[in-house]
Amino acid sequence: MLDRAGEKRQQVDEHGWWTVHRGDIPIVGTAIHDGHGLRADLRSLVALSDDKRLREEDPYTACIIQDLANRVIVHRSRFEVDLNRARDGAVYVDPSQAWGLSVWQDALPRELHERSLVLHDEYYRMLRSMLLSIERRHGSFVVLDVHSYNHRRDGPDAAPSAPAAAPEINIGTHSMDRSRWADVLETLLDTFRRFEFRGRRFDVRENVAFQGRGEQTRFIHEHFPQTGCAIAIEFKKFFMDEWTGEPDFEMLDVLRALMASTVPDLVRALDARR
Repeated sequence: MLDRAGEKRQQVDEHGWWTVHRGDIPIVGTAIHDGHGLRADLRSLVALSDDKRLREEDPYTACIIQDLANRVIVHRSRFEVDLNRARDGAVYVDPSQAWGLSVWQDALPRELHERSLVLHDEYYRMLRSMLLSIERRHGSFVVLDVHSYNHRRDGPDAAPSAPAAAPEINIGTHSMDRSRWADVLETLLDTFRRFEFRGRRFDVRENVAFQGRGEQTRFIHEHFPQTGCAIAIEFKKFFMDEWTGEPDFEMLDVLRALMASTVPDLVRALDARR
């Protein structure tokens, strides 16, 4: 079952940048938009309420990857620095970068902007070092880049997005050399689609709501073109109320089990390539 107290602590951690867990497998999970923390010198400058920030963050994604031995959980809000954007767009300065939201009360001072980018630089140094270590140990690896997305943007009482355009699980593969990694990708898709819960299976599709154009997958494929397969996974927020932030703990336990179930199949897929 989900550790409710531990999960709550992860959401409100404002002191650390991220937490890294290491284990002896070639599968890595990341939750780089799970964080809600802001450093002290930014809090008085933010024009958004905590609730509005939370709506565009990815709460509970740390829980979904909790059983992966290798995992990275980021504690800082994407409104401080978005680690899934290229460096020159990682700090939101215009509403067009942030779903039409005006993030700051006034223009963010340059020195604070640059201070936020330090996290972006340090994160990618850390990630590259971690993946190099896993590459040395295992030869190749898979990164499951876990996110979530809103599907009730017109309001809490409005109709949700049409299912045809909003799969429960969206797999993004834009930056992937799909011909090289097709066997690994198909293994993941098959594992997701075979998983049963509440008498049914998930709606899993590729490049529908999102195409996997984020910076993290791009970075991994650039720096590990022969050995690193990075797959963006977007869970529709059917595991929570995206307007109140209240989770469905039973569904989170299901998604946690789903992610854990991918590891043996993905390890076998990598082993078969040797």
